[in-house]
Amino acid sequence: MSPHPHLDENPEGPDLPLEPLPGHSSRGRLERILRRGEFAVTAELNPPDSADPQDVYDRARVFDGWVDGINAVDASGANCHMSSVGICALLTRMGHAPILQIACRDRNRIAIQGDVLGAAAMGVQNILCLTGDGVQAGDQPGAKPVFDLDSSSLLETIRTMRDKGAFLSGRRLTTPPRVFLGAAVNPFAPPFDFRPLHLGKKIAAGAQFVQTQYCFDVPMFRAFMQRVRDLGLADKVFILCGVGPLASARTAKWIRSNVPGVHIPDAVIARLEGARDQKAEGKRLCIDIINEVKEIPGVAGVHVMAYRQEEYVAEIVDESGVLKGRRPWRHEFRSDDARVAERLEHLREGVTEAQAEMVRSAH
Repeated sequence: MSPHPHLDENPEGPDLPLEPLPGHSSRGRLERILRRGEFAVTAELNPPDSADPQDVYDRARVFDGWVDGINAVDASGANCHMSSVGICALLTRMGHAPILQIACRDRNRIAIQGDVLGAAAMGVQNILCLTGDGVQAGDQPGAKPVFDLDSSSLLETIRTMRDKGAFLSGRRLTTPPRVFLGAAVNPFAPPFDFRPLHLGKKIAAGAQFVQTQYCFDVPMFRAFMQRVRDLGLADKVFILCGVGPLASARTAKWIRSNVPGVHIPDAVIARLEGARDQKAEGKRLCIDIINEVKEIPGVAGVHVMAYRQEEYVAEIVDESGVLKGRRPWRHEFRSDDARVAERLEHLREGVTEAQAEMVRSAH
């Protein structure tokens, strides 16, 4: 355990940003943990098809005390769910450290810059910049794609807002967004020789941390990391290796055939097929991969993507031992939680009654 258990929490409230530190871009926990050299763990929250905030809180609860950041997915696969900004707003209320994903597919630069300011105002400290899947990949292929920016120009846009205090138009900001910038990389997609160079381009555009695509081929990832170190990039960015459990050999085959960019070797499928309990073996495989990649020089953490298996994240992190006794921040029940919830409900009822009175008086 850290000798300073409250080092990563504002004493005035867990939902408030931390005190600024020299050389830090944000006032968030994730950047502090990475810059301290501790092995970081992030996870992905499966967004609900719902307007109920409790659905987000329930999904975040399984990560409590086990991860340093929670990705709020932005319509991945071009399928509509609760917005990433909305999820981040709910997570920051509870004191969690969300990572706002922004996909360029659905919004132009005007909307994106506005979202960045709004998210930062709500306490979001981390942003992951993505180009986004094409609309044809989702369940509404008739939607009109935007792609005004791509992931690299999005990184440059937010870096300009943060470091130069200005919109792309040149108009000045009164308060810049203090955010930690991230990007996604895929070491497993051809052309393989280009992938380290592509990482270099994203670093040049402003990426401070990256999360990779699922790693099921450790030798391939090891070769990628060797090239990254040879290029001198490992010292310029924090690399979190993407990992996740496979529910079965059948699931693995489906992902390999239908999800672009995910590489699953035949040996992995054979291992699952030979297991008596394939779901348990998929979890064990994930733990084994974590234990291999954590020893690769330049790897700063793991990003656990456990789609529809989020309940396994705590077990995977615990059994892998990557935290080495460190306990990430968790939401502790506070004596005023119930009073705050009661007050919010009272205010909501009051607004409803006021609206009703306005309707009655208008007729």
